[in-house]
Amino acid sequence: MENSNNHCLSITPSSLVLLSIIGFITLILIRVLYIIHRSSQPRSASSRQKPLSTLIVLGSGGHTAEMINLLNVLQKNSFTPRYYIAAATDNMSLQKAQVLENSWLNEGGVEEVGSAKFMQIYRSREVGQSYITSVGTTLIALAHALWLMIKIRPHVVFHIPYTRHSLYKLLILGIRWSYIFYVESIARVRRLSLSALLLYKLRMANQLFVQWPQLKSKYHRAHYVGRLM
Repeated sequence: MENSNNHCLSITPSSLVLLSIIGFITLILIRVLYIIHRSSQPRSASSRQKPLSTLIVLGSGGHTAEMINLLNVLQKNSFTPRYYIAAATDNMSLQKAQVLENSWLNEGGVEEVGSAKFMQIYRSREVGQSYITSVGTTLIALAHALWLMIKIRPHVVFHIPYTRHSLYKLLILGIRWSYIFYVESIARVRRLSLSALLLYKLRMANQLFVQWPQLKSKYHRAHYVGRLM
């Protein structure tokens, strides 16, 4: 006779979703508390003069073009080393970043050879992938993103949002040692995206940039920088 008290423990998709939500909320709370703490601390002049290790999150298509236009106006030697990261199935973005870095070397725009590194990350959800199966791949992508953040420990994160990756990249913003510079997509003219709205309302981003004056008039703490394309 089988013992009815013996049960096989199994993790259902609903429990994975619940764990993801709990982790998401926890990281948001950590980030908000840290921002509140850090905003009350004075910043020394010496710390601002040091080069800042920078993580640059690349998207597909026009998002990478927007990011490259943004990088072209930065003081390159103030943001070094630079870590470019793109999805494992995105074959073009890292190539464009390498072309950009090579052009800076040829023009003498950067002082140190090898100051840029190029990395890939798991994609949380492929085009056409079901939401049920994407739960597992999102958790894997999240774990990979957290591992990379701990390994790199960037001072600054540059990110322009794109839908299929915003979730797990938003989760890594709970890492406490990074400044977050969030650039809203040029496609957002009248309203912020969900990722940007969360960052704005919860004050998780150190600076949030928009590319349309309509957004600046509606979200007063955002910074209007004009169109990057």
